[in-house]
Amino acid sequence: MSKHSNWATLNDVEASNSPEKARRNRFSLRNAAWTLVTVGLIATGVSRYFSAQLRLPGPEGRVQPCQVHEDAKRLENFQQCAIDNLLETGLPFLEKASPINVADFEERRQRLAEALVAEEADAFVVEPGYTFKYYGNVSQPEWEVWEPEERPFLMLVRPFKDETGNIKANTTFLCPSFEAERARLLGMPFNEAIQIVPWEEHWNPYATLRESDVFSDLTRAPRLMVDEEMRDFIQRGLAYVGFEVVGLGGRVEEVRQIKSSSEVEILRAVNTGTVEAVRQMRKCLYPGLTENQIAEALDNTLRAAGLEPFFDIVLFDENASNPHGGTNGSKVLEAETFVLIDVGAHLYGYSSDICRTFFPPFFEKPSSEKEKQALAPQIIEKLNVWGIVFEAQSQSIRQFRGNQTAASVDIAARNVIDKAGYEGTFTHRVGHGIGIKAHESPYLNKGNHKTLLKTGMAFTSEPGIYLVDKFGVRHEDILLVQGQAEPELLTGSRAVGPWDP
Repeated sequence: MSKHSNWATLNDVEASNSPEKARRNRFSLRNAAWTLVTVGLIATGVSRYFSAQLRLPGPEGRVQPCQVHEDAKRLENFQQCAIDNLLETGLPFLEKASPINVADFEERRQRLAEALVAEEADAFVVEPGYTFKYYGNVSQPEWEVWEPEERPFLMLVRPFKDETGNIKANTTFLCPSFEAERARLLGMPFNEAIQIVPWEEHWNPYATLRESDVFSDLTRAPRLMVDEEMRDFIQRGLAYVGFEVVGLGGRVEEVRQIKSSSEVEILRAVNTGTVEAVRQMRKCLYPGLTENQIAEALDNTLRAAGLEPFFDIVLFDENASNPHGGTNGSKVLEAETFVLIDVGAHLYGYSSDICRTFFPPFFEKPSSEKEKQALAPQIIEKLNVWGIVFEAQSQSIRQFRGNQTAASVDIAARNVIDKAGYEGTFTHRVGHGIGIKAHESPYLNKGNHKTLLKTGMAFTSEPGIYLVDKFGVRHEDILLVQGQAEPELLTGSRAVGPWDP
């Protein structure tokens, strides 16, 4: 046989039967066997993991395709149920809300000009962000979508007196020269052409502003009040070229704190709608859902109503003992689970921020006091804590009157919780202002004795009790101060009980 034949030669056979060759073959087979076992163990582990995650019946380690499909379908039905429930309400909360118009923006700048005179400031300076959005309808991402721009683009609002002696607002923009046309194309809410002070890349922008005719009527250093969001390098740049720079405060800060009727209607719509979305979604809950799945479904439900969610915290039992969570969202819903949902959405640039704590609908509500007392001790404790937090919120709401201090609202809620024996479990302030930002000044903490509430201010009231390794309870609603009258609720209605949030 030719040595080039495809058939093995005698020497080949003899070589294959040699002790060394046999040893190598046994070693290779042993490695192959271990490889197969290892792969098998990994595959079994992965299969068991997904079986556990999907909660599938059937032989151990074997995923049941039909069950996977059924679970996915049930989750899809849950989502659709929540959306259908909300849409079937007719969304009446949206009827009176409309976007802020040019006249509203002009009125804001007018109030700002009057406040600047009262605070003896020559101008208010702001860069793209929430406050720029409030006065000029441009947010930071709308100016530079990827990151805050290092080239200053500033809006300056100056008060002046017209021919009749009335205070008016004059607005000027400091803008990079090559961006001037883009600034004009932003469609900012002005009836007249916007005024721009351009600066070239090799110029000092702050010196350019100082040397412009914007402040030519002054023989002293112009006094600029800057927004709280103003970056430090811009403030230092302004000060370096001779401006007197002061921080936000006084009546200027109050302009944004006191809401117009248009703002109130939007706040009422977005907060009432967010509460309604939670209520309608709750009706569709079933055992086995995770915190993450509920959060995703709630977000989609809000979007179906035209609201855009920007945060959504869903926490079960002990996970809610940390007010803002921090766990991975995989905890599974059971009958006796206490569910805490804290969620916010946007409508026309304004924020909702509400919280509800409740039992799922498949946990039957006791129909009598006798049935209630027969519940497990941990359930009775949940009910008691829910009621204490509700009373704490009720007492805080009574403090939403003109000329009450911000501290009084917090203290009223805290006293209820402390006297009930849960001192130290209410670990955050009772609330904050709300508007285009979910968290705005004034802030309602027990140390804020200087800030007085005023008509038109909108706040959250959100007391809570957090029992480590057990559960947490928080109720959050939005209130509008109306002088000495009862505050107006901007969330539609408060919770009634753990089965009716």
